[in-house]
Amino acid sequence: MQPIQTLDEFFTRSGGEVSLYHMGRHVVPCPRESLAAFEGGEMAWPEPWQGQARLAIVFRLGDMPEPAIWFLALPLDEQGMIAPAQRDAFLNRLLETLGRAVSNVGREETADVDHLMKDNPLAFTPSVTFQAMLNARATHDRGLSASQHLEPVEAYLSGQQTIDWQALGLQGIADYVVRMATPDAESLAQRLPELPTTVIHSLCYCLEHQPLPQSLVVALQRCGEAAAQVGDIETLCACLRAVGNTDTSAVGDWYTALLNDPAACGPDVLAAIAGRGWGYLEDAQRLPLFLQRLAEDERSDFAAVVRDIALIPRLRLPVMMALRDAPTGSATQRRLTQMMSQRNA
Repeated sequence: MQPIQTLDEFFTRSGGEVSLYHMGRHVVPCPRESLAAFEGGEMAWPEPWQGQARLAIVFRLGDMPEPAIWFLALPLDEQGMIAPAQRDAFLNRLLETLGRAVSNVGREETADVDHLMKDNPLAFTPSVTFQAMLNARATHDRGLSASQHLEPVEAYLSGQQTIDWQALGLQGIADYVVRMATPDAESLAQRLPELPTTVIHSLCYCLEHQPLPQSLVVALQRCGEAAAQVGDIETLCACLRAVGNTDTSAVGDWYTALLNDPAACGPDVLAAIAGRGWGYLEDAQRLPLFLQRLAEDERSDFAAVVRDIALIPRLRLPVMMALRDAPTGSATQRRLTQMMSQRNA
């Protein structure tokens, strides 16, 4: 039998139940084929975050009574491909702990699975919102009931029951978003202007992982623009993030309008677009404009943001071309020159 060389091979040989989720830019399902191709050096990681492939692995081996969850951050090289050294070290430790006959994993061996993450350089702790969204997605995908926190959130957001919003749990909001049907979204769109700012923020940070219906996109845009009018940049950015995973021209038009207004494009707005709405930068006009605003703002870390979005496979070539074609004497060209000189120093 060939030795196990990748995590995907380990889970295939083990015969365990395995579900994968992206945990970098969005909490969304990750096909097993993507991990296999990535570990095999056949593709760059599709959703890199801070130079890493961040992944949640929800699995059950042998007689494990409940699934275990590993949060792994696999290092990427400059092309967004796997840098395998730390993965290999973790895999060796995994095989030593469970034994190489993974097809015969049983109750005693799996008792040690969770201990593998202690002192593991690949392990990371997601934000509480990401953890809540993962739990909501994983339970929904497995056909399990939502948490006990869902019912009061449904009652509150539907307006059917008066509840102290401070008693709402983030897990309930995540469950609501994952299970939200179109009528729920339309009802939420109408209710949005009445909600406290804190609730809007929590909702937005969950909604950013979902494609949204048009009515809710329009409501979030209105909410964000109203917040901008009174200088509430945090709410504006939360709304910008919330619509970033929705494919509609309305979002692209909103992003373009903000990028066309130099006064509207502080570091927080640019970070919201790059972090959650990066798909809208795959545009021949919007990407150069984004880079220009990024370059013009001395508060922004131009090099870090450029490196980050250039790791996204869909954006790598467009970013390189936009930098190459930056007009002579432009802020973008000036920042690029600084970036290259620092790199060569």
